[in-house]
Amino acid sequence: MTASQAAAQFLSLTVNGEPRRIHAGATIADLAADLELNPAKVAVERNGVIVPRSTLGQVALADGDVLEIVHFVGGGDVIQPAEDSWTVAGRTFRSRLIVGTGKYKDFAQNAAALEASGAEIVTVAVRRVNISDRNAPMLTDFIDPRRITYLPNTAGCFTGEEAVRTLRLAREAGGWDLVKLEVLGEARTLYPDMRETLKATEVLANEGFLPMVYCVDDPIGAKQLEDAGAVAIMPLGAPIGSGLGIQNRVTIRLIVEGASVPVLVDAGVGTASDAAVAMELGCDGVLMNTAIAEAKDPIRMARAMKLAVEAGREAYRSGRMATRKYADPSSPLAGLI
Repeated sequence: MTASQAAAQFLSLTVNGEPRRIHAGATIADLAADLELNPAKVAVERNGVIVPRSTLGQVALADGDVLEIVHFVGGGDVIQPAEDSWTVAGRTFRSRLIVGTGKYKDFAQNAAALEASGAEIVTVAVRRVNISDRNAPMLTDFIDPRRITYLPNTAGCFTGEEAVRTLRLAREAGGWDLVKLEVLGEARTLYPDMRETLKATEVLANEGFLPMVYCVDDPIGAKQLEDAGAVAIMPLGAPIGSGLGIQNRVTIRLIVEGASVPVLVDAGVGTASDAAVAMELGCDGVLMNTAIAEAKDPIRMARAMKLAVEAGREAYRSGRMATRKYADPSSPLAGLI
């Protein structure tokens, strides 16, 4: 065989700006295989014309063809996250969203929103039984405490003594020892009275309660509550019912870093992005009521909050990129067409 005959058995191509040879009669799919590329994951331009991926196996190459073969940089297969549960006082939950039971149109709407949220814990206020109408509906008729964990809270209490009394009644009524403590300082801001809160935490812990404690965003105060027996720290993100979002990211992050018990943002969430921010800070969960109950469509908002909490948690676990002062191209400049 002469040299000219041997050369005729090969085609001279330009592939991504570089000369390349391939045997005569080869298709674009053959070229991809020769380059150890998966044809299903590339796009090919031949002499300035994009070749449909479905036809790569039928398009024969010709001597002198100029080809550009591209793919997406980055990406990858979707990895399903392992189950990411959290534990408070020895009790494990899958959902990191806790929802309240106030301000809804009725108990039926409350139950539907709870279902949409995927929450496994609901906060419940302790109030007097309506003895004038014994047939009045009760929350337990719509939300089964055998399936959903009830978290009795002390909403509306302005002294530690009132809060302790309320939770003693709650334990007597339902046997609950995992409780939410909040002692308010005054009615306008509904900010916690930390001195009364700390005293009540000590009393409750000594009586065998497991208090999850609403508090200001103070890292020192949070540690004092933990030392006093709090099983979870619940700093506010903004005033109760304000919907202002997370106003204090730095101090909440410091509380998270210093705590050895779960930290949950309690109060201030207005929309789904606020819940995501709380989770991105490393919080173990988020508690909300008004943001769902006062939405125009509470059921839809409950679903949005569920997704936001999950997304924020995944973002935190994945480790966000570093911030930079200047731009940085997301696509490499090498190999530019």
